[in-house]
This record gives sequence, C-alpha cells and structure tokens, in this order.
Amino acid sequence: MKVIIGGAGQVGWQIARHLSVESNDVTVIDSNPDLIRLATDTLDVQGIAGYASYPDVLERAGAHDADMIIAATYSDEVNIVTCQVAHSVFEIKRKIARLRAQAYIQAAQSSRAHGQDFGIDVVISPEREVAAAAMQRLSVPAAFDIETFMRGKAQLLGITIEADCPVINTPLRQLTDMFSTLRVVVVGVRRANSLFSPNAIDQLFVKDDCYLLCHADDVDRTMKILGKTQKTQERVVIVGAGNVGLAVASEFETKRVRGKVIEHSREQAERAAEILERTIVLNGDGLDSALLREAAIDRADAMLAVTDDDKTNMLAAVRAKAEGCPVTISLVNDPTLIPLMDPLGIDAYINPRAITVSSILRHIRQGRVRQVYSIGDAEAEVIEAEVLSTSPIANQRLRDIDFPEGVLVGAIEKNGEISRPQGSTRIEQGDVLAIFAMAEDIPEVERLLQVSIDFF
Repeated sequence: MKVIIGGAGQVGWQIARHLSVESNDVTVIDSNPDLIRLATDTLDVQGIAGYASYPDVLERAGAHDADMIIAATYSDEVNIVTCQVAHSVFEIKRKIARLRAQAYIQAAQSSRAHGQDFGIDVVISPEREVAAAAMQRLSVPAAFDIETFMRGKAQLLGITIEADCPVINTPLRQLTDMFSTLRVVVVGVRRANSLFSPNAIDQLFVKDDCYLLCHADDVDRTMKILGKTQKTQERVVIVGAGNVGLAVASEFETKRVRGKVIEHSREQAERAAEILERTIVLNGDGLDSALLREAAIDRADAMLAVTDDDKTNMLAAVRAKAEGCPVTISLVNDPTLIPLMDPLGIDAYINPRAITVSSILRHIRQGRVRQVYSIGDAEAEVIEAEVLSTSPIANQRLRDIDFPEGVLVGAIEKNGEISRPQGSTRIEQGDVLAIFAMAEDIPEVERLLQVSIDFF
C-alpha cells in the first residue's frame, strides 16, 4: 500500500513508523526540514520538505498512484486543502484528516449527510477522542490507564499495587490457579521505572504499576482481587472549558453526573455557560485553592484537568489532591512527563497524541492489525490483530510459537467469545489476539503476523 502522510510531528511520525514496518511504501511531507530528516534517519520512509497542500509537492511524493493520504499537520486548513487537492487533482481513494475546529468537523459531517463531497473520507477529532478517553478513565477510576479492545469486550487496565493488595508477593502462576475462572492476564509490570513483560514465576510487589488485559465482564472482580474499590463518579470538577472540557461536561449532562467547570478565560467561560445547561461554570484559575474550595473539590469524586497546558494540568491535579479530591486525572501531551505522575500523586493521565494515533490506525488498518495502543513513552504496545491464513502462527498452539521474551498474548477472541490464553490454545484463522509487546520486540511480532499483500 502506498501512503502519503502530511505532517512529521509526533502523530505523523508514529503513524509512519507503524505503517513502514509493515512494508508499506510511506512518504512523509513536512514544512520543517529537521522533522523530515529525523523521520528519514529513523524510519524506512521517504521524506519531502514542503507543504502537503501544494499540488507540486504531492506530485513529488507520488500522489498519482498513492492509495491513501493522511493529513495530520498542526493546521486544520492545511489538512483540509491537502485532502481536497488529493481528491480533485490526484483522485486518491482514501483521505483521512485530523481536524480540531468544531466548525470544520460539523461542516464535513453535514456534507456527508447531504451526499456532498467534502474531499475527506474520515475525520479524526483529537478533542472528541480525548473526551471519550476521559470518560473511559472515569469509568474505572482506580486505574491510571485504560483502553478497550475487541469492540469493547476486553480492556487494558493500568493498576498500581498498594500495600493493602491481597495478592502481593504471590507468583502469577499461583494466581492463575487460585482464580481459574478469571479471564485476566498480567501482561506488563513497571518496577523502579523499568517496564518488562512478566513470566509465570514473577510476583507483584508494592508500588508496581501492572498492566492487565481483562474481559470486560471481569473488571469489577479483578479490581476487588487487587484491593481496589470501584465508586460511581457522581460529582466531577473539570479544569478547562476548551473543546475537550466542553465535550466531557456535555457527556456528563446526559449521564446525570453533577459537573462543575473552572475556566481561566472569561470569554471561554461565558461560551461554556451558554452551551451547558446543568453544569456550573466558574471563571478563574484552576490552581487557586479558594476557587477549588468554591467548586467543592473536597466533596467531588474526581477532578479532570484538561487545559491546553501540561504543567497547568499536573499542578491543578496536585492542588486538587491536596484539597481532598480522591481521584485526579491529568491531560498530558508530553510523554516525558508521564513518569512524574506517580511521584506527584496524580491517579491517571490521558495522552492525546497516543489516542489520536490509535484512532487513525483503527481507520486505516486492513486485514490483520485492528488496533495499536502505545504504553508509556512508546516503551511497549498492545496490538490487536486478526490471524489470517498466511500468518506463520496460524494452526499452531501458543506454547509452540516462538514469541520473543518481551511478548505476551493477553486475550483471544474465538468466534466472538473472549478467553484467557493457555499454552494448549490452538491459534486458528479468524482468531483475534491482543498482544503486549516491548518496543524492541514489535518487529518480530509484525513478522509473526505477516500476511500476503493480497490482504492490504
């Protein structure tokens, strides 16, 4: 498949990496020569310095015979024009654009609804994706990370092991025997800032951050076994009334959650007050203790900080915690700040770029790989993939597959049913696997999942 990617920032780079390792012909375009140099030096891709919306630049990128274009620059306008030029001039069949402005998103949706051609096949809204992720985080407040797989039937949970956990210092193999009907697998453990994939004799210790792949129906039971209590989120304070904050607050209103919003910009606060019907909007600084107390932060079940500034979000979460809020969630764009979450006492985080990449990949995958979720600072990934007839692992038992040491299969879907993998499980065509893989082992996982070009 020949793919052109407009934008070589973190989102474009990650998409290019995922597609290039699958032997796709990838060309990356960016107006910043340094970003192009970084992409071509680190990835098996071609790079062109220039504006992706310019017809001559797209022509140099091979747009005449491209199968797909992904417009993921920082400018909505550039992304729209890029797709429209790709459509009208080069007749590229598949066009995906990342758009932030709600006016553009609504225009694209309205055009499709009326049978008009906007020139974009798929619109990815980072704000809406992040708002959905925030709702997921709040659904399991005791988890610091969460993502759904297999059409919502399985969940990846990030859980910090506390001193009151009933199963600490117990080998994982023994836990499997003790809870034989529990459909959950511990696929990753972060200990002393080092992430690894555990084996059957490893144990969970206090302060470990563990990643589990769990059947959606077994989440509550799994949390209880790990000593975590689940509480319904009835009162939530949101710091930030931008597109993400408004989307979350609007969703709260449909779910009868009592929300309060704090917004620093008076203009934005007034706009939020006009849009929201049952949500109290306060104009002021989310770091102000007096304002947080006015928002009754000590009686809130959770606080969600979603401004456009990472440091503001993290400090707001710390201040809310100090004022008595039991659960704090921070939006963080910079992945290098994620290791600070635990020392600062922040319960969970949302990484918009990782979410956007996963969303785009869901729309462009054909054949085997359905979803990819990045863990930490691209230290590992959870890959959801369908086993096709030409995959090397097809018709083999799990114990006979030569997976790398840093790889674990966390869940298997056979004929629509999710089960916990066992060594005797035979992998067959049509099965869907959720696989945890350390970054250095991803190329080997890709090889084991390799299929013929007919599937792309």
